[in-house]
Amino acid sequence: MLNSLIKYEQITTTLPKAKTLKPQIDKVITLGKKGSLKNKKDLFSKLQDKLNARKVTNILSKRYLNRKGGYSRIIKAGFRYGDKAPLAIIELVDRDIKAKKKEIKNEPKEAKSKTISEKSKETKETKETKK
Repeated sequence: MLNSLIKYEQITTTLPKAKTLKPQIDKVITLGKKGSLKNKKDLFSKLQDKLNARKVTNILSKRYLNRKGGYSRIIKAGFRYGDKAPLAIIELVDRDIKAKKKEIKNEPKEAKSKTISEKSKETKETKETKK
């Protein structure tokens, strides 16, 4: 959830999960603001994602340079339909609205449309041409 919050800068979840996530995201952004090598390694070990670690150190740390804390906020969002669990929106303060719409770049459409048998035939052909 921490990676999703960094990536999209706003997520909807249950209220107890949002309350446990808020101190974690504040600590991660503080680590990114310090900028030493040890802090970057600690940040990567916590997130386990290179892109999100870079985003924290390069983008979020500069955005919150003058802010001393309180990088996120929790907004109550009613109750879930099925089990009446309390919902909340957790978001970063001064967030980038376009971050929610960005998608991960996937393989080209041609690579997705090929079946497994076609891919195996291609690998066999490339092995034969190398010999």
